[in-house]
Amino acid sequence: MTQTVLLALDTSTEFCSAALVSASVDSAGQPTAEPRVWVRHEQTGAVSSTRLLPAIRELFDEAGLALADCNAIAFGSGPGSFTGLRTATGVAQGLAFGLNLPVVPLGTLLVCAESARLRDPSATRVLAALDARMDEIYWADYAWDDAQHEWRTVQTASLDAPQRLVLPDVPFTLAGNAAAAFGARLPAVAAARSVDGEALPHAVPLAYAALRAFHAGRTVPADQAAPEYIRDKVAQTTAERAAEKAAKAAQAAQTATQAAGHTPDGAPRQAPHGEAKQ
Repeated sequence: MTQTVLLALDTSTEFCSAALVSASVDSAGQPTAEPRVWVRHEQTGAVSSTRLLPAIRELFDEAGLALADCNAIAFGSGPGSFTGLRTATGVAQGLAFGLNLPVVPLGTLLVCAESARLRDPSATRVLAALDARMDEIYWADYAWDDAQHEWRTVQTASLDAPQRLVLPDVPFTLAGNAAAAFGARLPAVAAARSVDGEALPHAVPLAYAALRAFHAGRTVPADQAAPEYIRDKVAQTTAERAAEKAAKAAQAAQTATQAAGHTPDGAPRQAPHGEAKQ
């Protein structure tokens, strides 16, 4: 048995979620007894960055532990809110650098699957689907492997219109908030054996999944921790906006020039053969 202390962070949604777990685990990273868990899960909207560090301090004070007692730091790597993902990544990196600890990045859709299984042990095939805004969903398909005590990825995290989600050919649980967001437009709602709209990104299921990942060696150095955006192009950079504006201005100038009877280089347009000059 090994005693493991792990800090888990998720700010991929409008919630600021942090959990500290102390667990005796076997060689597979499975708790041998009920872990001790301290958690803060608060709806903070867009200001998770101001609440996350105070929440972490509160957890360690409540547990009577110090940051130096940590063995690893896990974070929800996405998909999710761009700003939120950067917040969790940055805090996990900063703490891990300072303590020389490994980092455990875990996808938020897998965390939804873990949440569904914790809430219902029979949820061993989970289609996780989250509202991605812009009339799209983030989704992935997972199957629990009893022999390996781990999730197997059937379909990696994807971004699609609701009707394009691919349904498993076996009974499954639909996890996440996409059912509430899209209703009958999401075919999985009618096809699922059960719908768990409460199985959402949360630091506690993240911590449980991260314990297994940590003991399996699925960690990265702090400088390699990175968000998983999936939708990586929803806004232009300042340079891209300036370039687009300049291109539009140039096109408008060219159109105006041609309309005034000049070629694009400013020279008068030659009258076609047979056309009288004005």
